[in-house]
Amino acid sequence: MKLTTIFYSLLLSFSAAAVKAQTEIPAGYTRGSITLANGTVVAGYLKDNIKKSASVTYIDNAGANKKTYEGSEINSVTIESENFTCIKGDFFKAICTGNICFLQKASNAANKASYNGAEPVFNSGTDGKIGDYFVYSNNTLKLINKKTVAAFISSDLSTCTAAVEKANAINGNIALLAEAVSIYNKSVK
Repeated sequence: MKLTTIFYSLLLSFSAAAVKAQTEIPAGYTRGSITLANGTVVAGYLKDNIKKSASVTYIDNAGANKKTYEGSEINSVTIESENFTCIKGDFFKAICTGNICFLQKASNAANKASYNGAEPVFNSGTDGKIGDYFVYSNNTLKLINKKTVAAFISSDLSTCTAAVEKANAINGNIALLAEAVSIYNKSVK
């Protein structure tokens, strides 16, 4: 009888430890979700390797499955409250979304090797460097900098006077262009 009691006590304590392990966030991970290339959304815990290796490491909610996803394998990622869009293997922080998305480059996937069997295939990535701003519209990604901002304003924002006025007032601070893009997106709904 005493042996049975000890056995059940141990079984109960292991069960409690397993339940506790499933509810704690693993060290170095935060809650998030991934939208895979086929549109499936998986939620769980994510480790942000975006800047370091253009990838995220995923652990499911039970803590059982672990997998690293490259930017070329997924459409988007949400890590806590930050949204990232993946284009050509690179991660872009979504600052403003709508008809025109205003993005900031968060990774550099250029020259990153993936394998087709044993043969390496190198990713060309996207233009620019980490921290650069881009607009994404009609499946076209455009780098926005001091040289290209005027052309963007006169072509892409030209149908919204308020957005053009806001964009012309940024005085070289490309980050402030997000406000003009947001105004434009609200006007074309």
